[in-house]
Amino acid sequence: MAQLVRAINVSRIAQSKTWMPRMKRGMTFWEQSVMSTSLFGPRGSEHEIETGTTLAPKFDEHGLIPAIATDARTGDVLMFAWMNAEALERTIRTGEAWYWSRSRKAFWRKGETSGQTQTVKEIRIDCDQDAILLKVEVGGDGGACHVGYRSCFYRSVPLGASGQVELRFEDEKLGEHKHG
Repeated sequence: MAQLVRAINVSRIAQSKTWMPRMKRGMTFWEQSVMSTSLFGPRGSEHEIETGTTLAPKFDEHGLIPAIATDARTGDVLMFAWMNAEALERTIRTGEAWYWSRSRKAFWRKGETSGQTQTVKEIRIDCDQDAILLKVEVGGDGGACHVGYRSCFYRSVPLGASGQVELRFEDEKLGEHKHG
């Protein structure tokens, strides 16, 4: 009887191991999970990454990649956010900007609560594929910032200052907004 129980337990362990992710040598969990998706290819050599045609984004140790959204018409920088592999996939597949909220640990479709939607017109990736640039058309009141400005970069830092720096407001507030 003990041998039968031991055999069943070994069988269960063997079966459960097939469900566990197997790490490839020298790859982070995030790099491996990105490779499992059909949209992204494996990261090749430096030359392949910089001059090739395969989308192989480099996510950081937290599985994130920085994303900058700009106005597709004017080129103005609107915001900076983070994407994980699934947010980038959702953005590519839907044409709507999706991000990953580090504080809420959740996906966020831009404009879902604020009405300031971002329809993606073009996606670019930098030379070593570790940063994303979204060229977007903004819906709602044309803003992108959750505190009510057109851009999250509404203040400037004066150059040549000595002592504590005072920020200068450069843009007019559009109104009050909720996150998203």
